[in-house]
Parts: sequence; C-alpha cells; structure tokens
Amino acid sequence: MYAWMFRSLPGPLWVRILIVLALLAAVVLLLMEVVFPWVDQFNPLNDSTIGDAGAAGGPAPGGAA
Repeated sequence: MYAWMFRSLPGPLWVRILIVLALLAAVVLLLMEVVFPWVDQFNPLNDSTIGDAGAAGGPAPGGAA
C-alpha cells in the first residue's frame, strides 16, 4: 500500500521524498495540536488524588492536627 502511494506521487525521487516528509510533518502536527489534546480529556490516568485530603476537610498532611 505504501509503495503504491509512493509510486503514485509526481516528480523524481528527491521530490517524492520531500513530499513524503512534508506529509509526515503535517500528520504529526495534526496529531499533536488537535487529536491528542482532544483524546486527553477522556484519559482517566491524569486524575490526581494526591493532596486532595486537606482540601476536602480530611486530616492535614503529615498527621498534624
């Protein structure tokens, strides 16, 4: 599949390589700027509970009363 896409690009080899690099850079930029931040809101691994006991009225950290 990738060989067919590479062969179907116009121009000599060096132009096709530049086109592929530009397309890869565009895909990486799209993933970093749009897709990953959107998916991050659904990721429960970033929900931290450390330090929430003092804020919720629990005992103070370190056992001080």
